[in-house]
Amino acid sequence: MIIFLIIVTILTGCYHPSSQVASSDQVKFVIGVSQANLVEPWRVIMNEEIKEEALKHADVKIVFTDAVQNSGKQIRDVEELLEAGIDLLIISPNDSAELTPIVAKAYKKIPVIVLDRAVEGYAYTLYIGPDNKSLGKEAGQYIADLLRNGGNVVEIQGPAGLPSLRERSAGFREVLGQYDNIKIVATVIADWQRDKAEDEMEKLLQQYPKIDVVFAHSDYMALGAYKAAKKHGSNGIKFVGVDGFTGPNGGLQLVEKGILQGTFTCLTGGREAIQYAVDILNHEKGIPKKIIPRSNKITLYNVLEYMKTANEPRKDNRNKKIMLGFSQLGAESDWRRANSQSIKNAALETGIDLIFLEADQQQEMQIQAIRSFINQGVDVIAFSPVVEGGWDEVLEEAKMAGIPVLLSDRAIKPDNNSLYATFIGSDFLEEGRRAARWLVERKIARQSVNVIELEGTIDSAPAIDRKKGFAEIIANYPQFQVIYSASGDFTEDGGQNMMKAALAIYGNQIHVVYAHNDDMALGAIKAIEEYGLRPGKDILIVSVDATAAAFKAMMAGKLNCTVECNPLLGPQLMQAVKSLMAGRQLPMRIITSEGVFPAETARQDYLNRRY
Repeated sequence: MIIFLIIVTILTGCYHPSSQVASSDQVKFVIGVSQANLVEPWRVIMNEEIKEEALKHADVKIVFTDAVQNSGKQIRDVEELLEAGIDLLIISPNDSAELTPIVAKAYKKIPVIVLDRAVEGYAYTLYIGPDNKSLGKEAGQYIADLLRNGGNVVEIQGPAGLPSLRERSAGFREVLGQYDNIKIVATVIADWQRDKAEDEMEKLLQQYPKIDVVFAHSDYMALGAYKAAKKHGSNGIKFVGVDGFTGPNGGLQLVEKGILQGTFTCLTGGREAIQYAVDILNHEKGIPKKIIPRSNKITLYNVLEYMKTANEPRKDNRNKKIMLGFSQLGAESDWRRANSQSIKNAALETGIDLIFLEADQQQEMQIQAIRSFINQGVDVIAFSPVVEGGWDEVLEEAKMAGIPVLLSDRAIKPDNNSLYATFIGSDFLEEGRRAARWLVERKIARQSVNVIELEGTIDSAPAIDRKKGFAEIIANYPQFQVIYSASGDFTEDGGQNMMKAALAIYGNQIHVVYAHNDDMALGAIKAIEEYGLRPGKDILIVSVDATAAAFKAMMAGKLNCTVECNPLLGPQLMQAVKSLMAGRQLPMRIITSEGVFPAETARQDYLNRRY
C-alpha cells in the first residue's frame, strides 16, 4: 500500500481527491484508468462518466493518468499503475499498435478493459468501442437523404491517421459514393478543435461558393464550422456532427437550437467500463469479449424525446420474475445443441422463466413462435434467426407490444436496429479471417493451392460472413483459389454429399477444405476417406466451431484446425435480459470470447472443452 501511495503522487495529473470514491478502509478494488489525452472533449467526458459511475460503488477507487498524446508516456503510466498494484486496468490507447505489447503484459497479470481504440490481437479481457464504419454509413445515408436533389459536401475530420477515423470516413464515403449527384468537395483536418474547424471552414467558404452540408466527426468541430458560416453570411448550409452529448454546446442542445441539422451519438463507454469492471472483479458470469455501443441518429424531430428518455430514471424490474421466450432455429449440429443447453442451464441458474421452442430450421415456425410469445405477454423475446431477411413485420409487432427483442448467434438484414435491443454472439467475419490466416501461415509449398469451401445454410449470417472473411484474407495470396463452393446446410450429411460432389469433379487436385462448421468438416472427412485419400494429410481441413467432435478428429490426425465459435451464450443472454429489466440500455452488439485451435495443441486444449 505504501508503494501504491508513492506512485500515485508522482504520476502527473493521475490522482485527484475528487476521484477518491471510498475511504481507505472501504476500498476493495483499485482501478487504474490510462487515458490517451485530455485534449479531446470526448475523452474529458469519458473520464467524467467513469468518475460518475464509480461513485455508485463505495468499495472502488479510481486512479487516472493522462498520456498527453504520447504513447511512450502512456506505456510508462501503465507500468507504474501495475507496480502500484491496481486490480484492473481501463485503457484508451493513444496508438493501437504501440500500446499492444503493454496491454498484453498487463493482461497476463490483471483484467484489462480497452476503450475506444482496439489494440492488435485479443490479449485483453473486454473491448468497448464504436463501430465507426457503421456510424459513418449512417451519417452518409442521412446526408444523402438531406440532399435528395444533390449537392456539395465538406468533411471535417479529427487527427490524421487514426484508424477509427479512417473507418468512419470510409463508411461515410461508401454510401455517398453511390450517389452521382452528391460530391465531397473537400476534406480538412481540425484535430477535434472547435477553433481550428472554424479557421478551416473560413478558408473553404472562400474557395467553394456553394457548400450544402458539412459533416464533422465531432459536434465540437461542427459548431466551429457553423460559427465560420455565420460570420461569412452563409445561411443555407446544414451541419451534421457526431457525439450527441448533453450540456452547454453539447450535440443534443445544438440540434435542439437548430444549429446542427443532426448528430449521431457515439458513447464513450466510460459508464459501461465501470459496470463491467465491477462485474469482472466480482467474478460475474457472462462477460463478453467485445461491446459495440449503439449509435442513435438525433434530429430536431426526436431530440426532445431522446433527451427526456436519457434523463428520466429508468424503470427497475430487477425483483420482478422475468419471462423469456426463446425461438431456437433447430438442432442441426453439435454446436446448436450445445447452444440450446447453455441457454436452458443459464435460465435455470438465474431464475428466469424460459419458454423454449425449436423451429426445425423453418422461418415460418420461428415467426409463429415469436407471435406466440407476444400473445403470452413475455417480458423479453430472443431468437436465433434461421436466415437474415424477412423479420421486419413480426419484429414490428413485438415493438408495438412493447416487448424488447434480442438476437442470439445470428444477425438480420436489413439491419434495422430499432427493431431489436442488441445482438449477442460471434464475429462471423473474423472467424472466416482466422481460418484463412491459419491456412496462409502454413506456407504450403505449392504454386497453386486449390480450396473447396463447404458453406452453411444459404442466406444465413454465419455463412455469408464466414465466406466474406475468408475471401478477404486469401485475396492477398493469389496462390490460393476456391475452385468449388457449395452449401452443406451446416449438417454432417450435407458436408459429406458436397464433398463427394467436389471429389467427383476435382479428385486429387483438391488441397484444402474450408468448412463453415465442424459438422460439415466431419462429413467431408468421411467422403475423403471413402474416396481413398487421407483427410488431414492428403487434404488439409480447417473448420469453424471447435466442438468436442472436432478435437477428437484433430487428435486422430484427420482435421488440421478449428476456429472457435462459442455456443455457450446462455450466461451472456441472461445477463443481457437482467440488464434490460434493470433499466440499462444495451449496446448494439455483444461479442463473445473465442480462440483458434490447431491440431498440434488439440490434446492439451481438449481437456478444457465444455462442449
